[in-house]
Amino acid sequence: MARPREFDADRALARATAVFWAKGYEAASLDDLCAATGLNRSSLYGAFGDKRALYLQALERYERDGTARIAAALAKAPVKRAFEGFVGRIIDDIAAGPGRRGCFIGNCAAELARLDRTAGSRVRKSLGRIEATFRDALGAAKERGELRPDSDVVELARFLTAGIQGLRLVGKTNPDRAALEDIARVMLRCLDN
Repeated sequence: MARPREFDADRALARATAVFWAKGYEAASLDDLCAATGLNRSSLYGAFGDKRALYLQALERYERDGTARIAAALAKAPVKRAFEGFVGRIIDDIAAGPGRRGCFIGNCAAELARLDRTAGSRVRKSLGRIEATFRDALGAAKERGELRPDSDVVELARFLTAGIQGLRLVGKTNPDRAALEDIARVMLRCLDN
């Protein structure tokens, strides 16, 4: 009979996600991951598989949690104010320091997606889910009359997905609040009615 797990798998995955997000896939060593999760190598492998499998699970967890936070943030009407608040929190996070890690999904796209088909597929799926979350919020806003009647919510969602990724990328190297707010202000003009 197998022994029951004596650790919280979700908490261990959250800690592994933090390591991968801060260091990237290549630079995150098994020692780093074991230290962060409190697991030895055999327990880590037994629970999550190899390093690559753990990384892909971490990416999936980040996407799931992130899209839930985005949906909650954008559920508040009016949509432009909700997006302004959402983007403002990203800028606050960058200016304070933790946001300078960038987006874990964007980091994966830069580091692995070109070389690893599975990682590339995961990034596409993650960005697609974010785009769909934006599209749903924009569609509801259009129905409430908050967007121009001729607004294409699919195009807007794609643009905002790219804009948020770009903002987070710029914030990794230029955390100047005024510059980030300029970018956000121009990006959010697409929501003017």
